[in-house]
Order: sequence, then structure tokens, then C-alpha cells
Amino acid sequence: MVTKILKVVAQTQAVYVPSKKSDNGQLAKSMIRLKELGGDYEDEYICAMFGNLALCKFAAGSTVIASLRFQTHESNGSYFQDVVATDIQDIHQ
Repeated sequence: MVTKILKVVAQTQAVYVPSKKSDNGQLAKSMIRLKELGGDYEDEYICAMFGNLALCKFAAGSTVIASLRFQTHESNGSYFQDVVATDIQDIHQ
């Protein structure tokens, strides 16, 4: 896991997806696009957010401290990487 200071580029609306880990069988999920501070060509991350974090709204352009978990998985001989935001805190300026 890594913690970084990043800028919010965009965030999707939360949707509910099936989950065996949730009591009611559904879990909130949202995607957020985060960019490292600096110039126009800094690295960006598309991150999944789950549960209560997915229900939080982060304004485009706001600065946040985000803890990101990077994981890979294999499916049908292909490998994929997922980035999951486990915590995001807005830095109020």
C-alpha cells in the first residue's frame, strides 16, 4: 500500500454491485481518477472505491491524501492490475 498527496480529476456516481462480503448482498462502488501533483504529464490512477468511501463525494481539482492498494490477478491467461483506494482524506485549503 502507498499513501500519496494527489489531485482529484473526476469521480463517478456510486452504484451498488453484488457482494458476498456485505450483509445485504450489495456493496457501493465508485471510480475516482487521481493525478500526482506537478505538471500536465504527471502519473494518473483510476481507482475503485468500495463501501462508505464510495459514497463520499470529492470535487474535481481538490487535493487529497489517498492510500492506494495495488493488486494483480490472472484471468484466462491474461494479467490485470487493480488500484483500490482504501482511504481518501480531503485537504481543506
